[in-house]
Amino acid sequence: MSPRSPSVNEELRRRSRERLLQATVDLVDTKGYEATTLGDIAEQAGTARGLISYYFPGKRELLQAAVHRLMHLTLEAGLEREPRTEDGRERLARAIDAILGLAATRPTLMRTHMAGILQADGFVQCQEQQRLAFLLRDTVTRYGSQDVDTDYPVLRALLMGAVVAVLLPGAPMPLARLRSELFLRYGLDWDMGVPPDEGPPGGTPALGPSAGPHDPGQSSKSK
Repeated sequence: MSPRSPSVNEELRRRSRERLLQATVDLVDTKGYEATTLGDIAEQAGTARGLISYYFPGKRELLQAAVHRLMHLTLEAGLEREPRTEDGRERLARAIDAILGLAATRPTLMRTHMAGILQADGFVQCQEQQRLAFLLRDTVTRYGSQDVDTDYPVLRALLMGAVVAVLLPGAPMPLARLRSELFLRYGLDWDMGVPPDEGPPGGTPALGPSAGPHDPGQSSKSK
């Protein structure tokens, strides 16, 4: 049997890494972080336990990479769903709904992820996080930002804050209210993106003037 080519080996490594990331998401989401061991993850992924150390320094870094992968795949699917659009305002609405949707559908996973980021080790840079950042920066650009280096971190911070508010134990904020505030800030129509079934919160207009740094007329331009 002839040896595998470098490209085949690279593809096998990529698939093994992705199986580890997916197994981490599934197990932490159902069992919690503390109850999930690296051995559990390797077993579910069908890989050797030692392979995890080849890709990741530890469980915390593995979890962050796994959640960032889930986030960028969810965001990408939301942005590119049918009917596809190049309208910057619609794409921003889809991006907001995609990230907030994860807080609603994966509360255990997202709460664990946010808690990890707030610990001493903080934010871990990885290729999955870079892909997520690229999609969010591109969304801000298409929305019409004239200063993406400023507006992208603001959007990221607002989304992180909204996720934390949805997941806050004992005092969660309603997702629809947080969505409404973000949509009002960016001058987005309530029926853009994937609006909740219950409609806008009482007393909240479906559309308000943008309180953000962009002109809503300009922000609909695609780049």
